[in-house]
Amino acid sequence: MTDLVTVLERQEQELVFGAFDHAHAWRLGTRITAIAQEAGHKVGIDIRRPGLILFRAALPGITPDQESWIARKAAVVLRMEASSALVDARLSSAGIDPVATGWLGAEYAVTGGSFPIRVRGVGVVAAATASGLASMDDHDLIVDGIRAYLADEDGK
Repeated sequence: MTDLVTVLERQEQELVFGAFDHAHAWRLGTRITAIAQEAGHKVGIDIRRPGLILFRAALPGITPDQESWIARKAAVVLRMEASSALVDARLSSAGIDPVATGWLGAEYAVTGGSFPIRVRGVGVVAAATASGLASMDDHDLIVDGIRAYLADEDGK
């Protein structure tokens, strides 16, 4: 589990934005959606900041349950300022079950699939989330999309 924590922490150190606004959210969301469509994934994709959804895509085959998972995973990121997968890995490696302890309520899902949008010099400003695949596959979809987006932006 320690190796997973290290990998997830490294992702968060590497995947940092220079700026992020509504236009960035649209471009990032469409990039992640294109990756999901190309792979034939049945997922929901969401980018939000507290109180505002900046991007939403519901690909064919998802269920209404995905909305709940998206909101709950994003709540973890916006509260803990770390990916939901990293929070899960850290707690698991410490032997802590946040549900059993009552530490986090039903509005949180401590499982992979949501990643912080961190702006250099500012901090976490939003969460990008996928739901519909296995938790770590949701996480990887978001990370792959962010990585591709940042590579494109740096190349401009």
